[in-house]
Amino acid sequence: MQFTDTKNIPSEQLTQFFKTHWGSTEMVISSGVYDCIKLDGFAMINEATEIIGLITYIIREKECEIISLDSIQEGKGIGTRLIQAAETAAKESNCSQMKLITTNDNLHALKFYQKRGYYLAKLHRNAVEKARERKPSIPLTGNDGIPIRDELELEKVLQ
Repeated sequence: MQFTDTKNIPSEQLTQFFKTHWGSTEMVISSGVYDCIKLDGFAMINEATEIIGLITYIIREKECEIISLDSIQEGKGIGTRLIQAAETAAKESNCSQMKLITTNDNLHALKFYQKRGYYLAKLHRNAVEKARERKPSIPLTGNDGIPIRDELELEKVLQ
């Protein structure tokens, strides 16, 4: 496995990755609409030069918001390494806080982030309905058959 900045990955490969895993390169959440291939990020690449993990983020003043995090091979520390890289980049940019938004059905992500020091900060009720107005491809039902309706905002203070 090789760790790299997403700037080192061809845009066509990034585009295909996001289309495969998110339906498009566009991420629509309550904090904004983002074209993920234009964001800063890091990736893990396997021996066949395939992306097996990817994180994107945006820095605003003293806050870094994670926009996407994908780990294709779970249980190998890929997601942890990527989030640590984003947190390091945030610290280097003088950020004092990390932030991210996930949906109510994503129990796996909630466990993952809380184990890494993130805490629940806000509930955005019915935010996904608003996001579907812009991106109708967002599914109605998610993990474990849970209806996708709300967004949960998590935060972590950087030391």
